[in-house]
Amino acid sequence: MKPLKVRSGCPLSSVLDIIGDKWSLLIVRDILMNGKNTYNEFLRSKERIATNVLADRLSLLETTGILAREEHPESKAKIFYRLTDKGIDLLPVLVELILWSNTHLPIDEAARSYGEALKRNKEAMIRQLMAAARKQ
Repeated sequence: MKPLKVRSGCPLSSVLDIIGDKWSLLIVRDILMNGKNTYNEFLRSKERIATNVLADRLSLLETTGILAREEHPESKAKIFYRLTDKGIDLLPVLVELILWSNTHLPIDEAARSYGEALKRNKEAMIRQLMAAARKQ
């Protein structure tokens, strides 16, 4: 893994160099919470990421050790992306962002319901999602 070039020694600035754009956390979300693992599955997300941006973010997440590329178990023509332990450790960050959003932003009813369930069962849901991600 090549070292990441960061703008400063500030921990927040350094993490934003990796996941501070709109797309990186959505890719992590799609793997952790939506069971997506291939390039085409990421392209079909409702946020509609551009192909060049997706390729760039997958490369960045792989370079920084958040994602690993593997042969797809069902097709040699596809690449299977899975989260590394480092990537799985982002789950509590995603959960807190979801909970914050649920409190402070206008979101659709399905997302609000998920956020409420998450709030009620946060630790159990985090353990369950982390265990499922580690099995991939």
